[in-house]
Amino acid sequence: MPREAEPSINERAFVLQALEENIRLDGRALDAFRDIDISFGDDYGVADVQLGKTRVLTRISASIAAPYPDRKFDGVFTIATELSPLASPAFEVGRQSDLETHLSRILETTLRRSQAISTESLCLVAGQKVWSLRADIHILSHCGNLVTAASLATLAALRQYRIPDTSIKGGELTVYTPLERDPVPLALLHHPLCITLNYFENGEKMIVDATLQEQQCSEGEVVVAANPQGEVCLVQKGGGGEVDALVLLRAVDVAVGKVRELGKVVDRALEKDSKMRDKGGISAELSAENER
Repeated sequence: MPREAEPSINERAFVLQALEENIRLDGRALDAFRDIDISFGDDYGVADVQLGKTRVLTRISASIAAPYPDRKFDGVFTIATELSPLASPAFEVGRQSDLETHLSRILETTLRRSQAISTESLCLVAGQKVWSLRADIHILSHCGNLVTAASLATLAALRQYRIPDTSIKGGELTVYTPLERDPVPLALLHHPLCITLNYFENGEKMIVDATLQEQQCSEGEVVVAANPQGEVCLVQKGGGGEVDALVLLRAVDVAVGKVRELGKVVDRALEKDSKMRDKGGISAELSAENER
C-alpha cells in the first residue's frame, strides 16, 4: 500500500527547531488557522471548504426509506468518506485506509452519536417511512488537518441543506417539489466541530491546524469535538506517548475557543450564501417596502 512521503531528517530537524522558537514555516502563530474559504454549490447541501491547501467537498442527499426495526420513530443519518488518489498518492481506489476509517469514526461520533441532528424530525410515517439522510465527504486535496476541514464542510452543508416539504392526508404521503413548496431546513440541535491539535515536547507545545509536514513531525495529536456552547462531544488522542491530564484539559480549552471562531466563519458564509440566493427575492421586496 502506498505511503505518504516522509520528511527528510534535515526537514524534520528544521521544522522542530523552528517550533522550539515558536516559529511556523508559513509564518502563522501556533494557534492560528490557515486561510479558510467556504463556498456552496447551486444545489442545497453542497459545501466546498478550503483550509489552506487542504480541500474537502461534502454533499448532503436525502431519500425515503424504511426505518430500523428498533427505531421506528427515527430517521437515518449516515456518513460516507472518499479519499481519492487525486488528493494524495497514498490513497487507493476501492481500498479503505486507516486514515479514512479514523476520519469516518470521528465524524460519526461528532455528528451522529452526539445527536446533532434530530432524527425524530426525519420520521414521515412511524414504522414505515423516514428520511434517510446521507453525507458524502470527498477529500479533494490532502495537505494536513483533514478532520477539521471535513467536519467544517459537513456542518456547513447540513446547515445549508433544505429537505423537501411533505404532508400526509388520508394516510397518503405527499412529497412536494421546490416549485410546489419551499423545502425546509434540517432540525439541528447543536453545531459541533472538530479541532485537531498536534503536540510536541511531550505535550508542552501544541499547534492548531497543522500542515501535513507538521503532522508528520509531531509526536501525536489530540482531536476535540465541541459546540460553540462549550459542550464537549469527543476527546481523542492519537499516536505518541503519554501526555499529562492537564495537557488534555488545556487542549480542550483551546479547542472550544477555536470552535467558536470557526462557528462564526460558517455563520458568515451561510449569511452570504443566503443573500446571494435571495437576490431580488422576498428580502429585496421587504427592503423596498420599508424604503417606501
